[in-house]
Amino acid sequence: MELSGVSKHVLLCNGASCTKKGAEEVTNAIRQEIKDQGLLKEIHTTKTLCNGRCKEGPTVIVYPDGDWYKEMTPEKGQQLIEKLKSNQKLKDSLSYTFNGHSFSTNE
Repeated sequence: MELSGVSKHVLLCNGASCTKKGAEEVTNAIRQEIKDQGLLKEIHTTKTLCNGRCKEGPTVIVYPDGDWYKEMTPEKGQQLIEKLKSNQKLKDSLSYTFNGHSFSTNE
């Protein structure tokens, strides 16, 4: 697979906990939206196993931005791809707590 034009890599958690919460549907919705938007050469996806945020799943991680999206739904996944198309962030899903510290990249 040629990846030279890829600008975003989307990691889709499909670990056991996320799968129970709808990760497969999120994965399918995101991949379909990428296809529908004609972004197959710009956005690459990878299904992962556990990303370690089980209570907040399904999770989606976007690189190289390093943004972690929690509690994703198929609808939020479609919105995320719309935002990535114009190099924006999905603002309402971007907060996480790591080691007791709350972080948010909402602008």
